[in-house]
Amino acid sequence: MKKSSTIIKSASVKVMLSYDYSHFEASMSLENDKGITPAELDEARKNCQRLSDKAISQYKKAKSNAANRNDGVYRMKNFESECKRIESKSEGDRTINEIAMLNQYKNENWQAQFEISYDYEDDDQDYKF
Repeated sequence: MKKSSTIIKSASVKVMLSYDYSHFEASMSLENDKGITPAELDEARKNCQRLSDKAISQYKKAKSNAANRNDGVYRMKNFESECKRIESKSEGDRTINEIAMLNQYKNENWQAQFEISYDYEDDDQDYKF
């Protein structure tokens, strides 16, 4: 009796992860008229897992940056009011740190030090596909 061999021409993989009340999912379909090997299917599964892991890593970074942005607004207002207080002092009574703060404040772009932006940039080199 001859053993028949089934050729898998189409397969799909899906990885779903949950983290911090958020759900991340990656899915992939493979098609090949000549057949798909278990190794190819396994590699697709690993790529889906890497994509989900990358999504969680970027989510963590975005969440951290959002918290820092909120803190940055407070720090920016505090920095500005502190500089205005320093400006009201006579120049001879200012400390070296206060002079440095005023120099930074007089810079046209002083607010930039408090700005934090992140839009899920692909800065992670750990994920190779």
